[in-house]
This record gives sequence, structure tokens and C-alpha cells, in this order.
Amino acid sequence: MLSRRIIVCLDVRAGRVVKGTSFVNLRDVGDPVELATQYEQEGADEIVFLDIAASAEERATLFDVARETAEQLFVPLTIGGGIRSATDVGLALRAGADKVSINSAAVRAPTVLTESAERFGAQCVVASIDAKREGEGWRVYVKGGRERTELDAVAWAEECVARGAGEILLTSIDRDGARSGYDVELVRAVSRAVSAPVIASGGAGSATHVREALDAGADAALLAGILHDGVTTVGAVKHAVAEAGLPIRIA
Repeated sequence: MLSRRIIVCLDVRAGRVVKGTSFVNLRDVGDPVELATQYEQEGADEIVFLDIAASAEERATLFDVARETAEQLFVPLTIGGGIRSATDVGLALRAGADKVSINSAAVRAPTVLTESAERFGAQCVVASIDAKREGEGWRVYVKGGRERTELDAVAWAEECVARGAGEILLTSIDRDGARSGYDVELVRAVSRAVSAPVIASGGAGSATHVREALDAGADAALLAGILHDGVTTVGAVKHAVAEAGLPIRIA
């Protein structure tokens, strides 16, 4: 059985790490390079940088910050936000990213996933899906959760993998920052529908929530606010996951 991963997400805006609730009410929590280095030392398996305003503001993503951070890290780094083409994916990789997250651009032109996978390999192409519950299912939103689409989240995840995405970063907008637990039903539905690894995101409030997401089929759990605010540590979460009998790397 593959080792499960704990991934720390740093939402970046204007060069600073921020955190909010349901993608709004953002507050400053620190310097991205310093925080990425700190979380790696605490045992994070990967770091994700998301420029949360790049797509909505229609500008390029944070390559300079990524480059500076990549020079300090030994764990894989994913960057996303404002990635619009396979050329942008190449720029991100050259800036030091190991993987590149694509969200709004994939919805607008799904061929970007295929082109990126063909040029750079599926292992570095992450399809980022922001989903909000609607009735019995979940709707895909883009542009930092600002714009609703007509896409069903589970069906869209299947299409993303079919088009070349090597991983799904699945965020529940409803649960984001609420610390009430991941949307386990969403995680389970997408994990069962796709063969690629699924990263659960949005809602972590405790190590128990992380275990629930991993038990629901997620290959990794994304953490942010509870780490930024000192509610828990990467190490504490990993030990709790290990005690539950799930395979995980303990530093």
C-alpha cells in the first residue's frame, strides 16, 4: 500500500501567505518562503503554493516566489494559479516546481491538460477542482471560487484524468477554512471514480478529520489553517494517522 501524504498548502496573494473561509475574509499569516521551509522541517511530504488571485486578476503566477522557495526545499513543490497553457507549465517547472496545478484554464480549454502531460509527463500535471455542493452532487467553480460552471465535479475529475492529469487536488469550497472536517462524501465519490491519486482539501480541523479523508479514499490530505494558527503540527497529524494503521512517512 502506498504511503499516504500530508501536504501543506500556502495560499499566496501579493507575495504573502493568506488564509480565509470559503475563499473569502483573507488574513495575512506570513512569508511564503519561511513558512514552506518551516513546514518541511516539521515533516510535510509536499508543499503547495496557490496564487489565489492570479486567475481572477488575469495575470501570471508567482514564479519568483516559487524559484526562491524551490532553492530551499527538498520535498516536492506544486505551484498553481494563473497557469493558462502548457507553456506556462514549462515556465513553472523551470522555476523549480515539481508539479503544476491547473484549474480555471483546464475548464476553459481542457486540451491544456493533454498538452502538458504529453510535453512534461502526467506525473507533474495536477488538475485542481474547486467544488461546491448542489443538491445531491457538487458543482465546479473557477477563478478562485468566484465563478460557477455547469460541470459536475465527479464527472469533471474523470475527464481530467482521461485527458492526462496525474493527480486531482479536490477542494470543498463549503468546507474551506471551516475546520468542520473534509467533505468525505465528495472525497469518496471522486476517489472511486478516478484511478489517479486524490488530494483532499478544505475543512481540516483535527487529525481525526485527516484520518477520515484518507479512509474515504484520498491518497493525501491538504492542511493549511490549523497549522498556520498552531492548532496542531504536521508531526502530530502524522503520528495520529500512523496510530490509525495507515501507512505514512514519519520523519
